[in-house]
Amino acid sequence: MFSGVFITLRFECIAIAGRDIYLEEKNTKSFMILYNGRIVREDYFNGHSKTASWYWASAGKTLTTAVSGIAQEEGLININNKVSDYLGTGWTSVSTDKENLITCKHLLSMNSGLDDSLGDDVSPANLQYVADAGTRWAYHNVYVKVQDVVAAASNQTWDNYFNTKLKEKIGMTGLWTDLSDLSVFWSNTRSMARFGLMISAKGTWKNTQIVPEAFLNEATNTSQDINKAYGYLWWLNGKSSYHLPQSQLQFNGELIPNAPADMYAALGKNDQKIHIVPSKKLVIIRMGDAGDGENFAVSTFDNDLWEKLNALIK
Repeated sequence: MFSGVFITLRFECIAIAGRDIYLEEKNTKSFMILYNGRIVREDYFNGHSKTASWYWASAGKTLTTAVSGIAQEEGLININNKVSDYLGTGWTSVSTDKENLITCKHLLSMNSGLDDSLGDDVSPANLQYVADAGTRWAYHNVYVKVQDVVAAASNQTWDNYFNTKLKEKIGMTGLWTDLSDLSVFWSNTRSMARFGLMISAKGTWKNTQIVPEAFLNEATNTSQDINKAYGYLWWLNGKSSYHLPQSQLQFNGELIPNAPADMYAALGKNDQKIHIVPSKKLVIIRMGDAGDGENFAVSTFDNDLWEKLNALIK
């Protein structure tokens, strides 16, 4: 364990260590380190600013996870129930018996069994069978149907439920926008940090439980038997193997070897990141363009960044 004073002084030496240059050269727009709930480093690069918004990309999937936990706590949904209980049959193009195998938990765990090769469109015609739910892990935009489940169960729009149950309660700004077939959240960096802090505090904000702690414990642990490094839309470090988007291969070893084993992360296209490390009381935020070539979630930038952080964190 290290003291807050020590870690603050270490992070104030980042520029001397050359990391400011590294971040700027790696197309970073904003970077923030929070220790024990406090900002110890906040930087903006490449024309970005404290008030400017940027897209979360797939890092925003974890917002859907959080709201699902809230809706379940309120008795509106049960993630173990089949999706068709809320949306009716015919929300996919697969047979009714196969469709009824798919639960909300399968969507949150990315093992619905639906074809991930057909793009991001989640209309019924584009949701086709590959395998029984629970038997195949594949990174798929179909998780957004959980938003439809919450909207149907709460009898209001997803935006309204999200705003009143999560965004406004922790003082976030930002909004959802539709880009092609994707629903993407945009906000400033501090709003992303607020969400990361709330999650790191076991779902609490100013002594108020926002997301149930027990649900978060599930969400940030292995959710299925195929990809050990995946919870409910959260990526998990420290596991013995992992899968990556657009691949059915299993890779042995940790997801991000240079990062602490207990780290879990919200990861989005082109290196949008929330890294949470309970053992070190750290939340790390990064927004920007791709640091090392276009990517969908995990990239080499994660591991390179932690190599540099490890030189500062003792």
